[in-house]
Amino acid sequence: MKLKTKINLYTTVMFILLLVLINSAIYVTFSRMMYDHELERSAAEASKTVEGMNAANATVEIGDLLRAYMPVNGMIKIVDTNGKSDEIFTDPNQQHLIDIPTSFYKGETREIIEYKNMPHTFISLPIITSGGEVANLQLTESLEGTAHILRTLRVVFIAVTLIATIPVLLSSQILSNFISKPIVSMIETMVEIRRSGKYKRISLPKQSNDELSQMGKTFNAMIDQLETNYESQEQFVMNASHELKTPLTIIESYTDLLKRRGLQQPELFHESIEAIHSEAIRMRELTQQLLLLARHKDQWNMTMQSVDVEKLASGVIRSFRAAFNRKIDLKMKEPVIVHADQKKLKQLFYILMENACKYSDAPITVHIDKDEDKGFIEIIDFGIGIPAEELTKVFDRFYRVDKARTRKTGGFGLGLSLAKEIADAMNAQLRLQSEEGKGTTAKIYLDLADSY
Repeated sequence: MKLKTKINLYTTVMFILLLVLINSAIYVTFSRMMYDHELERSAAEASKTVEGMNAANATVEIGDLLRAYMPVNGMIKIVDTNGKSDEIFTDPNQQHLIDIPTSFYKGETREIIEYKNMPHTFISLPIITSGGEVANLQLTESLEGTAHILRTLRVVFIAVTLIATIPVLLSSQILSNFISKPIVSMIETMVEIRRSGKYKRISLPKQSNDELSQMGKTFNAMIDQLETNYESQEQFVMNASHELKTPLTIIESYTDLLKRRGLQQPELFHESIEAIHSEAIRMRELTQQLLLLARHKDQWNMTMQSVDVEKLASGVIRSFRAAFNRKIDLKMKEPVIVHADQKKLKQLFYILMENACKYSDAPITVHIDKDEDKGFIEIIDFGIGIPAEELTKVFDRFYRVDKARTRKTGGFGLGLSLAKEIADAMNAQLRLQSEEGKGTTAKIYLDLADSY
């Protein structure tokens, strides 16, 4: 069953059930009120008759007295303790009431009885006859008029329910169309995307902000993200293929040389082996970086702990001083303890320090300090810098500023992408400030350990 049909059916059924329940409650309440009112009226008539009998002169015949108080559309009688009645008076149109079985009641009784499919009020009051005997004055009155009103009310309620079904069906149809339209549009769009292979969006009402509109906006945002991810993946594959193509071509060329002249020319043999070894290392490094970048944030297996930034930075700086024979100054006012993964933070620091050493021949400054509730590490170099228009792209995979894309500096354009991934996985912030020809400042912001 389609969603549209379900909404239409369930809405109609629920509304009709609700209407039936409300009408039934109204009918039951109204009928009870009417019957109670009729009982009160009949009881008042019976009490008035008893008062009249008590006040009447003994010379007045009991029959004449009862005939005077006989109800319209009813019956009145005196019943002795044996359940027999010699004094019975009925309306000419209610002669059938005489056949109602007669019983004696010890106390006052009032109830609605059903006789020949017609409701009647029945009132029985204890009395003392003129002869000093205990008896019942019983009054029975037909409620044909009340029953007719209630039958009419039932017909009205049934008619109202049936008539109300028509606008309910129409409104539920409109509602189901309104709800299912964006869903159908979404399904059609997804089918079209699958068929054509092109990303498409669904059209949305401009001024609507309901849940359906939000669902459509979410769908369009998801399509935008999928398209962006697909384009990034396509670009990533193209760039990775390009980066792998060069070392593979070099390896293939040197392998061909070794096959043809490697045994006759020892110097060519050693040159080829060095070149192949160098390119193999480059391919291994590229593969490792690609594998790291392919990880999801949740797969980094972070071990967050308190890390002494000065101790970590000092060890890294000593290594870089020895490896690059560079002057690197460390500046710090007070100890800074941050909440981070020590190994990943060290890897992040290595990447930024390596970039600073690659693209700058001047001394490098490392500054450690606090900024409100954050601790930060600042790496400052005075190298070639990054043009302003390139600064927003340096975190893209395989992106390299043209001036730095040389064999001298090497690299695959993955370092800063990997650094950004590591920073995000640690909930750290990585910021770059640079000016072409003047140098670059990289800043790592981390939460202080005492905030945990």
